[in-house]
Amino acid sequence: MLTRLLAVFAGSLLCASCATAQLAVVAVDNKVVLDDSTGGAKVVPGAPPDNVTVIDLGAKPPRVVGEVVAPTSVVGPPLSVAVAPDQSIALVTGAMKVDPAKNQQVPDNKLSVIDLQANPPRVLATLEAGLGAAGVSINKAGTLAMVANRNEGTVSIYTISGKTVTPAGKIKLGDEKSGPCHVVFTPDGRRALVTRDGDHTLSLLTIEGSKVESSRDFAAGIRPYGADITPDGSLVVVANIGRGQGDSDTVSVIDMRLAPPRTVSTFTVGPVPEGVKISPDGKWVAVVMQAGTSKPSTSPFRTDSGLLGVYALEGTSLRKHGEAKIGRWSQGVLFSADSKTVYVGNMVEKDIASYRIEANAVVDTGERVKVNGGPAAMRTAEK
Repeated sequence: MLTRLLAVFAGSLLCASCATAQLAVVAVDNKVVLDDSTGGAKVVPGAPPDNVTVIDLGAKPPRVVGEVVAPTSVVGPPLSVAVAPDQSIALVTGAMKVDPAKNQQVPDNKLSVIDLQANPPRVLATLEAGLGAAGVSINKAGTLAMVANRNEGTVSIYTISGKTVTPAGKIKLGDEKSGPCHVVFTPDGRRALVTRDGDHTLSLLTIEGSKVESSRDFAAGIRPYGADITPDGSLVVVANIGRGQGDSDTVSVIDMRLAPPRTVSTFTVGPVPEGVKISPDGKWVAVVMQAGTSKPSTSPFRTDSGLLGVYALEGTSLRKHGEAKIGRWSQGVLFSADSKTVYVGNMVEKDIASYRIEANAVVDTGERVKVNGGPAAMRTAEK
């Protein structure tokens, strides 16, 4: 009886802390590692299962508070996690799985619903999205979610009531090669923007309840991938990952205030900007660039560290504030609640690294949070 009471008490403490803590939910991929000889992902025989790790960013230093087995994937933008505004649940997609007969990855369609208030966190449901289920987002009301399906040319729609997530249909945007990557909601929940790296397109969606329709297709840069929206919904920043040939790539700014919304500026950053995030105060844009770290060891473009770029968002322009070296094959990026610290997920090093924004620089704090595998994506609640 005493043991049971202690367990209940510990669980209540975790739930109470979840209400005030800033939780980072990390999708950890154990199926593959970076193959230095080819520069691609190599399947790991007999790998431990993928997992979803929960980190309390408010702790000093940040610490892991939970872990649960669930399918994840490093394939696709590092935005395959969405956290409900009240931090009650997280949605995590699994774009790829291993075909044992071929010893290679094939598209998957999994969407896991994770209970963040359970101690430890647990999987409430495993749903189906579309093939190559990648970027996922929840609207600010916490009532609707959408998943971009890269191998199907579709976006899956889900309604949310409490912790219950229910499929509500799909919308087709292009053929199976159009590559929908990620979807971002406007704060009022009435529109969304989808990136499509397969055909270099952005799709503007209109939303009424759970009814979603495509209203306009337009362009930003080569292979639009990750995206984020300012807290006031005025601007969307899109990371264009380019052709991966070693050249510098770009980030575009979409002005959502215009009728219709459109691309208004594009800025050169570094090679392969996979992760992109706007700070909670709307002042900063953080960009994680692979910068040659995933190139073969024989490539002239190979480097030993990726780059974190922090840019000041000034009107519809980006001004470079600072840059810092990060790990290899790095993916997701987050801000602390106060917008002063940036966190980066390093696949090769299997850790989350933190960087502080100072007056004229971006400084490595030296803090690292180890996770059990490669942090393929991570997200916090967007309130």
